[in-house]
Parts: sequence; C-alpha cells; structure tokens
Amino acid sequence: MAHAPVPVAETALLLCDLQNDFIHPQGAYGRAGQSAPAIAALPARLKPLVAAVRAKGGWIASTHFTLVPGKGGEPFISEHLRELRPFLGKGDFAPGSWGHALVDELAPSDLAVEKLGYDAFWNSRLEWVLRKAGVRKLLVAGIVTNGGVASTVRGAHVREFEVTLLEDGCAAFSEQVHRAAVEGLRPVATVTTVAQALADLST
Repeated sequence: MAHAPVPVAETALLLCDLQNDFIHPQGAYGRAGQSAPAIAALPARLKPLVAAVRAKGGWIASTHFTLVPGKGGEPFISEHLRELRPFLGKGDFAPGSWGHALVDELAPSDLAVEKLGYDAFWNSRLEWVLRKAGVRKLLVAGIVTNGGVASTVRGAHVREFEVTLLEDGCAAFSEQVHRAAVEGLRPVATVTTVAQALADLST
C-alpha cells in the first residue's frame, strides 16, 4: 500500500556543510587552493530550491562542520583530518565565525546544527531539532557526496526519515567519486534532481 506524500510543512531541505570555509574563495579551503568547479556551483543551483521550500512553508536546515577550539583557540583536529588537510588551523571552522557560517546565497537556515564528524547525526542535536520541528522527510544536498552527505543520508535512513538525495545538489572533488557515491546511496534514498524537486513543489 502506497504511503501518502509527506507535506512540505514536514519536509526539510538539509544543506550539508555549505559553509564559507568550504565554498568561498576566502575561506579555509579556498585560501589553500582546495576547490572544485562542481562544488563552487552548488549555491547558485540550490538557491531557487531554498527559496521555493521557504515559500511553501518547509524547513531549511543546515549542518556546519566544526573544529572545536581548545586552549588559545587552537582547534582539536583528528589525526586523519590533519593528514588529509594539513592547512587547517586556528580560526578555521570555528563556531560563530564567518567561515563556519552558511554561504550568503543560501542563508539563513531555520535549523542550524554543528557537526563534528561525517554523519551529521553523530554527537549532535540534529535528530532532536528535526523531530521538534515535525520533520519527517529530508531533501539532502551539499558536500561532499562521498563523505558528509553519504554518512548523513545513511544516518537519516536508519532513523526512519524519508530521504531524497538531490544528485545534482551535491558534489565531490571528482565527478567519478560523486557518481559512485550516488549509486551507493540508491538502496537507502530516493535519488532525484534539483529541477525535479522544484517541479514537485509546484504541484
């Protein structure tokens, strides 16, 4: 028996880690020359969908990768991340900073949640705020497809949210890696496009 569609009021567009420190040329990754055209293109592509979800009464939720400052403001950085991204340092992805914030094109979000690892549900209040907001369905977008997006989609699936992955609303540092990640998520999420999500909202 088919389930009734989840109303927009119980739907959240979940923007994974679309932060200045990842996206903006003056952010931590941009300053280090760590960028990709597919990632840079996401805010403009997602902006109309963000506006449509807002207009229809849905929720905009954002996850914010966070480097928690310790003594003297020096961040706690896991060894694997330090090896992958040796350029990260003091002030990067710090709570409340410009770099930590959602990019201007998509701001503000209704629900903003700090995250410490790949899965935005791990050690965070994400599930709590979504439940309090009455959210049952997630449209997931953001970066990177094979990292935070994939882990968060799986985290949402096991918590029994209805999950739709926006395949062109996500990106990775390589198209091949992005494609493989999308294929790997088909068993746990509906896969669609930003254009189709916009069309569905207009019906």
